[in-house]
Amino acid sequence: MDVHSKEIRSYNMSKVKNKGTKPEECVRKFLFSKGFRYRKNIKSLPGCPDIVMAKYKTVIFVNGCFWHVHEGCPKFSWPLNNKDFWREKLTNNKKRDLKNITELKSQGWRVIIIWECELKPFIKEKRLCELYNQLLNIEEQG
Repeated sequence: MDVHSKEIRSYNMSKVKNKGTKPEECVRKFLFSKGFRYRKNIKSLPGCPDIVMAKYKTVIFVNGCFWHVHEGCPKFSWPLNNKDFWREKLTNNKKRDLKNITELKSQGWRVIIIWECELKPFIKEKRLCELYNQLLNIEEQG
């Protein structure tokens, strides 16, 4: 059973951002500072990727650990209230993500996923350096 009324739950959910989140902005600022150029949220691509780097035929999703079910992550746990709703909602999110990734790959796109937990201060620099190296390797492969 949900602890909130339908109206309050609807209001709360409407305040959850799906574009321009702090983790996305962190990755975008990093890429721009390294000279990479990109487009944001191209709706014509499956999943409307957060960052699209057409030159590299690469898309980047910056995923929240909760909303995209980052298994094994301390930031993700199944909610204890309204369990059935959340299990269905989050499982469907995960299925949709896998479908979008499969479609993108079949269209020839490289897909990179960066998890919200990978952008925490103590590991952010390491993850962004890995991303930078991935992109350099893609550029070298032509």
